[in-house]
Amino acid sequence: MITLMEERHIPAIAQLEQACFAHPWSEQALREELENEQAVFFVAEDETGRLMGYTGMHVVLGECYMDNLAVDPSFRHKGVGRALLQALIDWARAHKGVFLTLEVRPSNEIARRLYTSIGFREVGRRPRYYTDPTEDALLMTVLFDTAVPSTK
Repeated sequence: MITLMEERHIPAIAQLEQACFAHPWSEQALREELENEQAVFFVAEDETGRLMGYTGMHVVLGECYMDNLAVDPSFRHKGVGRALLQALIDWARAHKGVFLTLEVRPSNEIARRLYTSIGFREVGRRPRYYTDPTEDALLMTVLFDTAVPSTK
């Protein structure tokens, strides 16, 4: 089930951040997003309420910027990431968003394939954007009129 992030999700999201990222968001930083009117965060839970993954974006004047997409390793390759990403796109379309953009490591081929399959296209590069290890970021964007339609 995909739902909006709530306070009860914060500890599990913070643990997932620790497992997935070299520079994870803290519980406090995640809590602050609950009060941020420009932030939209979704979680995926299984039938028992266990966190499978989460994603979030910030929206400014219809421009949507994805922050993170993280899936628990035991739920990868099962469509969780795709469902979360589609939730962002569906929300943005429903709220008259123009585009969604994100950064991804060139070495993250699995993520790049997912983004491309939904309609994202490489539009630029941010040199030395990532650390631990240092790597450029590919800037990928999808215009909502070209994204794969929701399967809902």
